[in-house]
Amino acid sequence: MQVRRFSAVLAVAAVMTAACGGGDDAGGSASGDGDGKELTVWVMEGTNPDASGYFETVSTAFTEQTGAKLDVQFVPWASAHDKFVTSIAGGTTPDVAEVGTTWAGEFAEAGALVPLDDFVEESDIADDLNEGLVQAGTVEGSLYGMPWYAGVRSVVYRTDLFEAAGVQPPTTWDEWVQVGKALKAANPDVIPMPVAGDNEYGLYPFIWGNGGEIATEKGGTWTSQIDSPEAREGIAFYTGLATEHGLSTPAATTWKETELRDAFVRGDAAMILSGSWTPKAILEAAPQLEGKIGAFAIPGPDGGLSPSFTGGSLLSVFQTTDDQELAWEFVDMVSTGEFATQWAEATSFFPGIDSLLAEAQASDDPLVQPFAQQMVEAGKSVPVTPAYGQVQARKTVQAMLQSILSGAKDVEQATADAAAEMDETLASGSS
Repeated sequence: MQVRRFSAVLAVAAVMTAACGGGDDAGGSASGDGDGKELTVWVMEGTNPDASGYFETVSTAFTEQTGAKLDVQFVPWASAHDKFVTSIAGGTTPDVAEVGTTWAGEFAEAGALVPLDDFVEESDIADDLNEGLVQAGTVEGSLYGMPWYAGVRSVVYRTDLFEAAGVQPPTTWDEWVQVGKALKAANPDVIPMPVAGDNEYGLYPFIWGNGGEIATEKGGTWTSQIDSPEAREGIAFYTGLATEHGLSTPAATTWKETELRDAFVRGDAAMILSGSWTPKAILEAAPQLEGKIGAFAIPGPDGGLSPSFTGGSLLSVFQTTDDQELAWEFVDMVSTGEFATQWAEATSFFPGIDSLLAEAQASDDPLVQPFAQQMVEAGKSVPVTPAYGQVQARKTVQAMLQSILSGAKDVEQATADAAAEMDETLASGSS
């Protein structure tokens, strides 16, 4: 299978970078100064169907390296945020925890996290950390979350349908429209590219790619930029794929990202904006598509690449830990070197280390290289402010998208309304 080649790519990368975080094969220095100590670590449940075996191996290696033991506790994603908030309020946080990229700002602002800048500098890995994840973990100039693993969205497409229509992956936005029209003409029963209205991450590349921003900060105040001329033009292009060019379907107005994947699996879509973890899931669900799918990075308006949201997880050290250096040693071990590689292999996400990504980028695997290129060359974070999580909770962007796709509002009115709601949320969330 094509996706299996990623394991080989990462295995080669592991040999080259095993000492990235320190002196031994685990990616850390053999300190041996943790005798009698124990670190409590929270790991989110659901990223990997069964992470217990991986952490048993890590625990053994960590004890051999430091003398300390690990108490790894699995926390369901659905209840994790509330559990963190409660533990921060009560001073019962773990020593180290996996933290979602959109949570770092909130927890850092609450004073719960240890800045990691000095540890990163001493480990000499600062220049090898993925920029998109660094942005997500940085608050007011300090890094509070070590990049662990990430995924990024590009475009997954049916190579057989492209070939039948006589088209290649587009390199500009104008070409994108032409490719979509050719696919529609050649395959009238297949949706060229469904535009999912309940998927904010599909929209952001078109805002960023056109030089716009979602929100910006000045003097400690965040302000929406979603109604700027640049953002509006990008939004108009993206939604216009459906409303102007007829490349989507009305049903997609309410679709989530998972429904894009389902449509692709059914053979109903020729291309979808989706994550680097998706091809594996598609082939598991539809093995008949083996050899018939590929991927390409999201093009910019006139060439180059449009930035895409780099999501994933960070590893953070909490202020309640009794031994920050020991906690960092665990973070260093699992986020660099062979253990980072093993985790990426098991979960189908990318490691947060650019040297590992560079190896994947050099791969000839059509289901790996484009995503790696997207992440290395054009990864970007949503606004790093605790209040942006509240914007997401209100689904401001999705409501805007759906109002445009349904014809209820034009782009100007929809973006103006969304900007007003976003400003209100950002102001109340930062007060």
